Amino acid sequence: MIQTLEWTEEGVRFIDQTKLPTEEVYVTSKTYQQVADAIRTMIVRGAPAIGVAAAMGIALGVRDSKAETVAGLKQDFDHICEVMGQTRPTAVNLFWAIQRMREKFERLRVRPISQIKEELIEEAKRMHAEDIAANRAMGNHGATLMPNSGGVLTHCNAGALATAGYGTALGVIRAAIEQGKKIHVYADETRPFLQGSRLTAWELMKDGIPTTVISDNMAGAMMRQGKIGAIVVGADRIAANGDVANKIGTYTVAVLAKENNIPFYVAAPISTVDLACPDGNKIPIERRNAREVSHIAGKQMVPDGVSIENPAFDVTPAKYVTAIVTERGIARAPYEESLRSLADADAKVQV
Repeated sequence: MIQTLEWTEEGVRFIDQTKLPTEEVYVTSKTYQQVADAIRTMIVRGAPAIGVAAAMGIALGVRDSKAETVAGLKQDFDHICEVMGQTRPTAVNLFWAIQRMREKFERLRVRPISQIKEELIEEAKRMHAEDIAANRAMGNHGATLMPNSGGVLTHCNAGALATAGYGTALGVIRAAIEQGKKIHVYADETRPFLQGSRLTAWELMKDGIPTTVISDNMAGAMMRQGKIGAIVVGADRIAANGDVANKIGTYTVAVLAKENNIPFYVAAPISTVDLACPDGNKIPIERRNAREVSHIAGKQMVPDGVSIENPAFDVTPAKYVTAIVTERGIARAPYEESLRSLADADAKVQV
């Protein structure tokens, strides 16, 4: 299995996703500031992976704190959480992870400093293991939705590289293939950061899964030609009404899917569902450096002085979403009811 990130005694070890697919390089962030920078610069990316990385970064910062009192440690802890929270605004898993670590710290405040540090490290490790387990459960639920054979389109990278392991959307595809389904993946290149052509294609090729990369503007033609039987993508935040924030270009794919009567599925853990966010209009959209659009592999591709827009995400309205796959089951419209039911800790699996 691809080791996206892991806790080590030296620090948090990441596969550097900015170097893929031509170089498989691993880097170790030895301070919480370096972990925050790894998130910000997309050395590690994908909502679930960002959440786990943030938790590990917080644990690392607390472990290395020189505070001699719990009050002093709490002051350091709050600053570390603030730094983590300023890295990527759209992925709700980041804030979910920070809040979970905050709640853990509050429960530990009466304990000795050494125990607080150890317990926070264990909590971050626990989140890593839970994410992999959730992805596998999600894959088993979502595999039932995949066609027995034919093409499945995915946009961006929602695989092992975007999670602690196995993947969300690609986890669904992996599980379907493990169950004997004959699926050929079409991976949108996903401009401007090329997560589809660089990352999705790389990890699927490592798994021996048949994969074809297409440019983003080919998707509609492929659908019309009957080459795509289903679409499955990940998500960085899902509003209470089922609106989905995912990598820029997802909305276009969803509209094209609706026009061509192709099911459009979203796979994401419960931690990606933000019930406090009523609809997609309330989801903050990260704006990234214009150079990601203007340059490819360091070479300038646009005229000097031209205006550039670079939103990292768009929002797909719930009306285009056929179903949302989580580790607890499959949500369908009306999403206000199904998502809330699944988000309940005692929810029964719904399919």
